[in-house]
Amino acid sequence: MSELDTPQARASEVQNSTAVTTDEALRKSHAARTKSAASRTAATCHYLSTEQSSLVEKHEVGTAAEGPVLKADHAVRTAAQAVAAFSESTPDPAADARCARNASAAAALAAQTAQLHDNSSEVAVAAYRAALQASQAAGDAAAKGSAGNDGALNARADAAEAAAVTAAEKAGWMKPGYQYAPPPSDSEFTPSLADVMHLEH
Repeated sequence: MSELDTPQARASEVQNSTAVTTDEALRKSHAARTKSAASRTAATCHYLSTEQSSLVEKHEVGTAAEGPVLKADHAVRTAAQAVAAFSESTPDPAADARCARNASAAAALAAQTAQLHDNSSEVAVAAYRAALQASQAAGDAAAKGSAGNDGALNARADAAEAAAVTAAEKAGWMKPGYQYAPPPSDSEFTPSLADVMHLEH
């Protein structure tokens, strides 16, 4: 029996195989949540655009509309980059959970802008709160202690994301069953993670 064919070697191989399988399964979960949050972000920004909101009209630097416009632009591109990250890396629960967290935080930022546009109507406030809860749940799932591996936290984040989608649909920001594709992640603007990450605290 060679050193490469010992019981210990075979056990190690099985363990590594299981780890890979688990990481891949976790990636599917985190990726699905990331895509859902990115879709919410794109849908919300599309809603603002088609509604011809004063917040997303063409603006000049220094105008009152500049802040919300740039925040919405940053949000949708941050979400797009989070989705793109899955095609550029190997399965890693901690990194994948961070992508889901970033996309969810971006969706909450877009929801904040939509709530302003809707003059804080009851359904808009509910949708924004649901977006915040989804962002916080995604942040908990990606936190250092759980690193994307905690089944209970992941399940809670999945449920919060589903609730955020339902709330966004009720607010009229999304069409039920429609998948909104985010724009290309490259932009003249650099996504501001500082803008989206403050929503988690």
